[in-house]
Amino acid sequence: QYQTHVWGFFGLIGRSWAMVFAAGGFKVKLYDIAQQQLTSALENIRKQMKELEESGFLKGTLSAEQQLGLISICTDLKAAVEGATFIQECTPENLELKKKIFGQLDLIVGNTVILSSSTSCLLPSKLFTGLKHIKQCIVSHPVNPPYFVPLVEIVPHPETDPSTIESTYALMKKIGQSPVKLNRETEGFVLNRLQYAVISEAWRLVGVCISNYCERYREGMRLVLNTFGPVPEFSGEIEQKINQAMSEKIPVIPKVLDARRKRRDEYLTGLAKLKKQMKSD
Repeated sequence: QYQTHVWGFFGLIGRSWAMVFAAGGFKVKLYDIAQQQLTSALENIRKQMKELEESGFLKGTLSAEQQLGLISICTDLKAAVEGATFIQECTPENLELKKKIFGQLDLIVGNTVILSSSTSCLLPSKLFTGLKHIKQCIVSHPVNPPYFVPLVEIVPHPETDPSTIESTYALMKKIGQSPVKLNRETEGFVLNRLQYAVISEAWRLVGVCISNYCERYREGMRLVLNTFGPVPEFSGEIEQKINQAMSEKIPVIPKVLDARRKRRDEYLTGLAKLKKQMKSD
């Protein structure tokens, strides 16, 4: 049985991954250097699971309390990886930060644990090259949030062992995700190449792009779209105009943003329920 280790900083993706693995019945250790980050993440997970259980949309066969009992937190790296067979990194999209993290893990893990990254567009060859456990390294790129959108892109390094690919694919299937295996790495993988092409064309046609999205993913979009040809800068007057309009419509206040995310998750849950009903019919 897998013991999964989810590596924070615990934003939406890290918390959602933890919930997905626990729903699959696997032990989960959340690691971060900041105790408060972990405490806050665990409380958020508890609240979400209870709400999902009350609404009848909790994943898996275990109760919310049983799933919560599978999740623990840890601020000691060696203790965190002890017993782990699958490690999912969920840090910000920063190449140097991720390389540092995998370098640390490379020094203390054994020869069987899988080292997986949630990166949305950083190439495995840039993340993992030079690691002694490179055959155990892979990208498992989820859609945000993984709990409600099951697609996962599995992207190997050229030196990733085939058994690592197959084990990761099998694990994703087992926890209820919908994995897609890429034969080789390419800038932006598949999902973001399609997504960024649409966003880029929308920008060119009507200048529509959410400012916060641009701020977070600007560099990643430009990196991928540069392989397409001339692309927008995703900054300047259009960004300022959109930011002003969006701020008026949706104030950048945690309470307001959390409410919108909750509504989004409710819609996604409803769609998942409808798809399940359609299959049964």
